[in-house]
Amino acid sequence: MPRFNSSAISRAEYDSTTLVLQIWFTESGGPYSYYRVPERIYDGLCRASSKGAYFNDHIKDRYNGR
Repeated sequence: MPRFNSSAISRAEYDSTTLVLQIWFTESGGPYSYYRVPERIYDGLCRASSKGAYFNDHIKDRYNGR
């Protein structure tokens, strides 16, 4: 479970069996779950220099979440 030094996202977890990405946001907490997320998206989030920008560009409004 990586923790991030980000002003937007504090940590994320990924289950490659269920394709569920869980994200904890710095301000609103979490976890917020996103479904049917390919592992490459999770890997991209972990590597991104701006976690918030990556989330907005590649996850938000693209995957069902709750």
